[in-house]
Amino acid sequence: MLRTMTIIACFAVAGAWARYGQTLLIQKILGKNFPWATLSINVLGSFLMGFLFFATLERVSISPEWRTGILTGGLGAYTTFSTFSIESLLLFENGEPVKGFLYMAVSLLLCFFAVLSGSWISRNL
Repeated sequence: MLRTMTIIACFAVAGAWARYGQTLLIQKILGKNFPWATLSINVLGSFLMGFLFFATLERVSISPEWRTGILTGGLGAYTTFSTFSIESLLLFENGEPVKGFLYMAVSLLLCFFAVLSGSWISRNL
């Protein structure tokens, strides 16, 4: 367990640094008038999650600790949207498209409402 936690932590640092570096780069190139950096991180992170989730499950032999470190630590720190994306895909692949669409819609609506509520409360305390 301690070994897994250490591997997760190491990949989390790398993921956070990658996110920060990509944010700086994309904002320098495209500016800050639209959240291009976050969009690019979410798209790339989702692609990497889809690729690495199945590659490390079906094609590449990797220890569970390292797989967890890469997917949970690295990609989790890089973008939590990748986890949302893989969970949505798995619902569809498991033959539950209604649950998949419901999960996506409810997640987007509730998360937007949560950030709206949190910001309103913070500003009006």
